[in-house]
Amino acid sequence: MSTFIKHVRLLVIALLFSAPLAAQNIHGTVKDSTGKAVPYVSINLKNSATNGIISYAISDVKGTYTLPLPANTPVSGLVIEVRCIGYKNQSKSITDLQAPVDFILSASINQLQAVVIKSSRPLLRTSGDTLSYKVSDFSSVQDRVIGDVIKKLPGITVAANGRISYNNKPISNLYIGGDNLLDDKYNIATSTIPQGVVDQVQVIENHQPVKVLQNKVMSDDVALNLSFKKGAKLQMVGQESIGAGLPGNYDVNLNAMMFKDKYKAINYLKGNNTGNDLQEDLVSHNFADYTQRIDNNVPATVLSLGSVNDPALSRERYLFDRSGLLNLNNLVNFKNHVQLKINAYYLHDSQRQDYSQHTTIFLPGDTVRYNETQQNRFYPNIMHTQFTLNINQDKYYLNDVLLMDNNRSVNYSDLNTNGTMVNQVFRDNALSFSNEFNLIKSLRSNNIIQAYSYISHSAEPESRTIGPDYNNAIFNNSVPYNQLLQNVNVPTWFTNNYISFKIPSNFITQSFRTGFNIQSQTMTSNLNVVQANNTVNLQSDSSINHLNWNRKKLYAEAAYDLPGSILKVNLTLPISLQQIDYSDSLYSLKKSLTRLYFTPQLRVKYQTGLENYLTFLYSYRNETGTIEDIYQGYILKDYRTLYANNAALTERQNQLAAIGFNYRKALTLFFVSLNATYNHTSSNNIASAVITNNLQQRVVLPYPNNTDSWTLSSTVSKYSFALKTTFSGGIQWQSNKSVQIQNNTLLPFNTTSKTVNISADTKVNEQVNFSYKAAFTQTDSHSAAVASAYHINQLLQQASVNYTPVTNLQFKLSGEHYFTRQQGNPDLKYFFADATAKLRIEKWKTDLELSAANFLNVKTYNALYLTANTLTASSYTLPGRIILLKLMFNI
Repeated sequence: MSTFIKHVRLLVIALLFSAPLAAQNIHGTVKDSTGKAVPYVSINLKNSATNGIISYAISDVKGTYTLPLPANTPVSGLVIEVRCIGYKNQSKSITDLQAPVDFILSASINQLQAVVIKSSRPLLRTSGDTLSYKVSDFSSVQDRVIGDVIKKLPGITVAANGRISYNNKPISNLYIGGDNLLDDKYNIATSTIPQGVVDQVQVIENHQPVKVLQNKVMSDDVALNLSFKKGAKLQMVGQESIGAGLPGNYDVNLNAMMFKDKYKAINYLKGNNTGNDLQEDLVSHNFADYTQRIDNNVPATVLSLGSVNDPALSRERYLFDRSGLLNLNNLVNFKNHVQLKINAYYLHDSQRQDYSQHTTIFLPGDTVRYNETQQNRFYPNIMHTQFTLNINQDKYYLNDVLLMDNNRSVNYSDLNTNGTMVNQVFRDNALSFSNEFNLIKSLRSNNIIQAYSYISHSAEPESRTIGPDYNNAIFNNSVPYNQLLQNVNVPTWFTNNYISFKIPSNFITQSFRTGFNIQSQTMTSNLNVVQANNTVNLQSDSSINHLNWNRKKLYAEAAYDLPGSILKVNLTLPISLQQIDYSDSLYSLKKSLTRLYFTPQLRVKYQTGLENYLTFLYSYRNETGTIEDIYQGYILKDYRTLYANNAALTERQNQLAAIGFNYRKALTLFFVSLNATYNHTSSNNIASAVITNNLQQRVVLPYPNNTDSWTLSSTVSKYSFALKTTFSGGIQWQSNKSVQIQNNTLLPFNTTSKTVNISADTKVNEQVNFSYKAAFTQTDSHSAAVASAYHINQLLQQASVNYTPVTNLQFKLSGEHYFTRQQGNPDLKYFFADATAKLRIEKWKTDLELSAANFLNVKTYNALYLTANTLTASSYTLPGRIILLKLMFNI
């Protein structure tokens, strides 16, 4: 028996020592390209010959794994394969069982299928970065154009000028069936396209329109796309209206639209004298981004008829006009993603404005007042033509834009200022052209090369006459005269050119850019006096300019993009060498400025959840002034502002920091945004004003100057399924600190504004819907050098109700209430009401609409404006009641 036990013991020992030879384990780690462990990765051991799975395992939270190898398994032909959602699959062959087999996974962007939840209530459809609103879920029979529906969408707001924001972020573009027909002049679409032909309004976050750069260069842009119903793509669409009414009013809108895949067009002819400002169709909502991209500031118009505040009303409430607009927008898609686009418009307008204003400037120990009335007439003629060639392929991008603009206007003013009657005539003729060329190509190495070139020329001859005998003690040694004649022109040549090289990788894209730009300008101006005998002479030796300006800049830039799915980062490190030369022999002025500037920028977007993210922005910019900052001869910019400079060229350092949080719950239609911004600007000079009862003389002086501003804002939007209502709200607090010199006194100012707004848009049923909006603004201004503080409260309320008793009959009643309170002044209260009735005649497929705008016949409007220590009380003449009968039909 003991012998048997000994043999068993020997057998067990032999088996224990031979076990490692029969079976082994393969081990290793799985990490991503940042070195972070990747848990829960599926790991399979396969036979390369049969592709059969021999063994499998899953990585732990530290990214490590252990893969058992069955006994007697031959080493040759073994392959380990790892799979994980969000990463590219990877395989490795086994050569040594003892060595760890480690993996570094590359991120993979996988388009997930759209999530669609079937329900009778409104819902949002999400697919990747795209959020889709079904138009029929939010529209009502009273909505005529797609802009009426967009205003109701939860999470989307539309400003008074038509600018669209998604969760408090302005959109970069609005696409028509996936095509960029209108650039950022999308008021053309929102005010023209019938809502009935649009299937969905899609929000595209992290929008990168250039295919070559997608998933390589970070973009935090938000764009909108209108997708169309199948029937709308097969035929021409047109929504025509012709209206006439009292007192002597007309309104005509004839349009033709096409939304095919290969051809898209929005062409129309509009005309009216009902206060519908057609220039609002032509607003470029992202013009500031465009000027920053081309790195050129086009000289602003120098002269004006006077500083007139537009009333805080809808323009159709106060605008006297006779306008006509022909607008043509056509896009053709060819093969291989080649696109040709033509945008052109011509606008002719005749506008009238009657107003009076009382301006009070509070100074230490003094108060200056201006009492003015003006009867103005404006005659603008605006012509614009744009040709665009675009090729947008996966490996190749080309965009060439040729622009030509000619804006002519003649404006007249009958002015009474502090009891003196004078007449003004202002002529302005702006002519410009530009060409922007952009080529991006992906090389065989997957690197990307870019070539960019921009060239432009602009000129704007301006002339304004004032007379007779305006302030002869100042302008003509107290001798009576006929007219003052001010002329200004700043012709400008500009070019910007660079070449860029990008090196993409699985983790980061490196970009390197170098280029140059040149700006050449000449400012000529003179202030002449037309004497009583019609002879013309200079007002003085210091009222003429002939200033030459040249700015040359060499720049280089390194940029780093991390376009991850969770963390997106863009770091830009530009450095530039800038030289500015300017001279005016009339004042023995000849100066040169050479500066080396470093202007870094950091943008970060961190996805804290599936639908939530944080953003951060920091930028430091070195900026120099323009030719309009250094002319030394006086220019009479308007009838009471005489401007000149007596300082070196302005140099500014601007620091901007912003942080934001965006929250979205698409399933419950809930949106929230929180944002904070701080801006600090340091300058080497300051504006000084000498203010009298007749004139303001402004001179730029060489003293340091700082300004600070803080902005805190929040918006919230929620759709209530139980109440069938979109509730929205927002709050903003803004503080600005600045310094001015007035009448040799240094005045620091702190201006604070607080704004709260709420709105509700409800669809009670198919017969009734209701909307309400309210906005409360409180403005305070205080200076330590002035004893008084100034305080204004303003409240605007808007409400409308739509009622459809039967299918072919609709009624609408709407109203606006304006309230203003300022201590020491009577409260200002105004109420405007509008009514509309629409009858559908099915036999003719035509609508008859009878409308009464401002049917309470309010004909005057008073308003208060507060800026620093200047309080302005203005009174405007309004058109009053307008009755209009319209005939509307579709083609």
